Amino acid sequence: MKLQGQSTLIYQIPQPVPVQMMLRPYRHDGQSIVKEQFSIQPSVPFTEYIDAYGNQCQRAILPAGDVTITTDVEALVQPYLAPAIPLPVYIPVAELPNEVMMYLLASRYCQSDLIDIQNLAREIVGNSELGYAQVEAIRTWINQSISYQYGTTNATTTALDTAQQRVGVCRDFTHLAIALCRSLSIPARMTVGFLDQLEYMDLHAWFEAYVGNQWYTFDAVQPQTQGCRVVLGYGRDAADVAMVTQFGAANLQSLTVNVQVFQE
Repeated sequence: MKLQGQSTLIYQIPQPVPVQMMLRPYRHDGQSIVKEQFSIQPSVPFTEYIDAYGNQCQRAILPAGDVTITTDVEALVQPYLAPAIPLPVYIPVAELPNEVMMYLLASRYCQSDLIDIQNLAREIVGNSELGYAQVEAIRTWINQSISYQYGTTNATTTALDTAQQRVGVCRDFTHLAIALCRSLSIPARMTVGFLDQLEYMDLHAWFEAYVGNQWYTFDAVQPQTQGCRVVLGYGRDAADVAMVTQFGAANLQSLTVNVQVFQE
């Protein structure tokens, strides 16, 4: 199958401002990018680098006035398939690869070291088999217990806030899931990108957990994890995967996202 994703951000810039962006698809063996186009209008030069998580980051100075940033991606994708029985098992911390250890630690929005988060995680998973089944129990609980509502949270909302307020959007659902997984010593990371069949079309956030010696996809917004996805970035939480970070005034006027999937 082929996924076509496009995002268009329109900013009003009072005066020239430096920005960092993460708007090109992640490059790895599991993601086959057929073609892509990234543009800034009016045209300005930009540079790129690969960050600590392997994400492609773009840097530019946006000029004063209206600025449009567009990403077009076409990728070969496969619909999500749940793992077969027996489910992937928990990997003891002593046996984890070095590169996943950072995803065990508490982070800005995912306070897995707090006793309230730890108690909630134990309550949710109960006697679930260690590993994938625990993560799926967390994902299901969030989907059924947290109300999805735009405008109820903001850029400072944390996993603990969401656990207490029981409301949020995909970013908040994801932060809570990550915090709960890490509190059980299961590595978890945030993922952002394109997903087809979203009820409210936007750039989407979901999470991955490391069980059975590999990363598995989970989406707490959906009743069941499903759909075709293209990853733009990975990180510990939203602080690592911001689509645009501006170092000065930049007013977002609109964000438009379109995603379509076609049979090859």
